[in-house]
Amino acid sequence: MTTTTSTIPVTTADPAAENSIRMLLPHTWLQSRRLLTRWRRDPMTVVQTLAYPVAMLVMLDVVLGRQVTAFAGHDALYGTVPMVAVMSALLGSLAGTITLRRECEAGLPGRLWTLPVHRASALLSRSVAEAVRIAATTTVIVGIGMALGFRFHAGALAALGFVAVPVMFGVGFAVLVTTVGLTWSNTGVVEAISLLCTLLLFFNPGFVPVSAYPGWIRPLVENQPMTAAVETMQAFSLGGPVAEPLVRTLTWSVVLIAGCAIPLVRRYRRALC
Repeated sequence: MTTTTSTIPVTTADPAAENSIRMLLPHTWLQSRRLLTRWRRDPMTVVQTLAYPVAMLVMLDVVLGRQVTAFAGHDALYGTVPMVAVMSALLGSLAGTITLRRECEAGLPGRLWTLPVHRASALLSRSVAEAVRIAATTTVIVGIGMALGFRFHAGALAALGFVAVPVMFGVGFAVLVTTVGLTWSNTGVVEAISLLCTLLLFFNPGFVPVSAYPGWIRPLVENQPMTAAVETMQAFSLGGPVAEPLVRTLTWSVVLIAGCAIPLVRRYRRALC
């Protein structure tokens, strides 16, 4: 009697292939879609990212719009729309960091790490998802602002620059708060940053020009990071010098990303253990 044996080929994942440049883009986009879907279905993220900022924009225009317009010399929306867009970017990043902490506690990043996916895509996808989220929410906020009377006086390219500013600044801030969230397991630290952002909301040129603040606090208002972003967006919408505030916004964004990139990678790897 003749016996026949069949062999079943066994394939193994090639670590070099899964970590190749060719695989980085599709793996990053796949994980970015997962994050965007997760945030869209999370009520806290939706409220912090969109519902709360939109409600604040309408409330500020109804309650303080006329007074601020009379004082500033231009429609108050040219301050409040940029300010609310930046605030939405920051609050959304904070909500995303809390979601990441929950995923780490549930062991999801560790399970994803064992799959044949590009190692860099895990963190890179968070920045991509943040950029998409901020661009989408800024567009909605601008749409609400235009319904209230906000307009772009410097053309379509300036409108694109307007949307790009909170994306750029928001991604830098997201890197910072993600690093903080992975360093301290206590969510109270992230909540403290949220409180600080809320306080800074009242000390920037979104309400009134910097010159209107008392002299003792004016240096803080001039040099806090939200001011540079708001002034850049005001210049893009109203028209005027853009270079100086844009350079300051770029500097803040680069400093945040460069200063937190290495600690973020280390903390993320530690969170996987």
